[in-house]
Amino acid sequence: MRVLAALVLGLLGLWPSLATAQAVKLGAVVPLTGRYGPGGAQVRTGYEIAVEQINASGGMTLAGKKTPLELVVLDDESDATKTVARLESLASQGVAGYLGGFGSDLHAAAASVAEKNKIPYLGIAFALHRIHQQGFKYLFSPFWKSPDIGKHTQGLLALIPAGERPKTVAIFQEKTDWGQEMAAAWTEAGKAAGYQVVVHGEYAPGAKDFSDLILKAKSANADAVFGIPTPPDGMTIIKQMKELGYTPKLTVLIRASDSPPWTKNLGKDGDYTVLAAGWHHAMRAPGVKELNEAHEKKFGRPADPIVGPAYACVQILAAAISKAGSTDHAKVRDAVAATDMTTVIGPVKFRPDGTGIVPAAFAQWQNGKQELVWPKEFATAPLAYPAPPFAKR
Repeated sequence: MRVLAALVLGLLGLWPSLATAQAVKLGAVVPLTGRYGPGGAQVRTGYEIAVEQINASGGMTLAGKKTPLELVVLDDESDATKTVARLESLASQGVAGYLGGFGSDLHAAAASVAEKNKIPYLGIAFALHRIHQQGFKYLFSPFWKSPDIGKHTQGLLALIPAGERPKTVAIFQEKTDWGQEMAAAWTEAGKAAGYQVVVHGEYAPGAKDFSDLILKAKSANADAVFGIPTPPDGMTIIKQMKELGYTPKLTVLIRASDSPPWTKNLGKDGDYTVLAAGWHHAMRAPGVKELNEAHEKKFGRPADPIVGPAYACVQILAAAISKAGSTDHAKVRDAVAATDMTTVIGPVKFRPDGTGIVPAAFAQWQNGKQELVWPKEFATAPLAYPAPPFAKR
């Protein structure tokens, strides 16, 4: 009897690990600290809420049975070397698929690991197109890319009466692959949008002094400033613009202004900045209401802009595993490639290079809130233009 009791107790003790082993494991490497920390927090939140809601409904369907998802999140500290190491760690844990972090440079490092390990990788919060031109078969991104942003910038500017649109633009180019891509995309977009690039200046990520770029833009009377700074760099740019008395009519700072710390740190100075996260909580799609309610419960506000695309990654990966009928990486990869579904960000398909065919959106900080300004049919507020001088905000 003692032996039997010991055996039963042993089995009971193993029960949690047995239950965990039956779950489908998804591995995510996300920058929760470092320069991308604010954006990474949004990514993690989107993943967590998606997994929570799928599991609350009984889990995903796998081989005819409801199966829970298990999410393993590791912090790469905004360091690409650690991104690689953490992904290798997850591969050894038997994940069915990878979920990416935030920032084009981190995704660029991650994509090679996913390809080497032949594990499907879904990533958002990176617009770098070049990474999709390397022949990777396991990389998928339901997120707009540099050429898309450049093209849709014309739609943003079309919100402004023709005679009042920016005629001159200063591009503050980060010395990175994505910085180069976006500078080229915005320069090309100007041909159709009717603006001329009058200042094209470069800076290294992490720079502390942007006065030379700002003074050149001010001297050239640039109506608009376009850039893709990291959050710390973007906040420094705005502070130094104010100090140097330069207020462009339109400021588009992608990535830097995606997250709540933007307005917490800059206050009214952060208003009027346009961001291009590609999604907003006011966009209409199945599940957005439930996502917003869950986010409101956790944080006291509707979902932040990167939360939606992150949630969609989990939806897509779970649907692909279900369609594949197994966690076999090659079968899951093929199922992801064949995606044709509606998610919280709207309809999603993938091109052969892994780029997503997805809806697009621009938002703008107004009175400390991110208002959706384009597309017009979903807008929560009109584009505030031109921006008033910092001293009059």
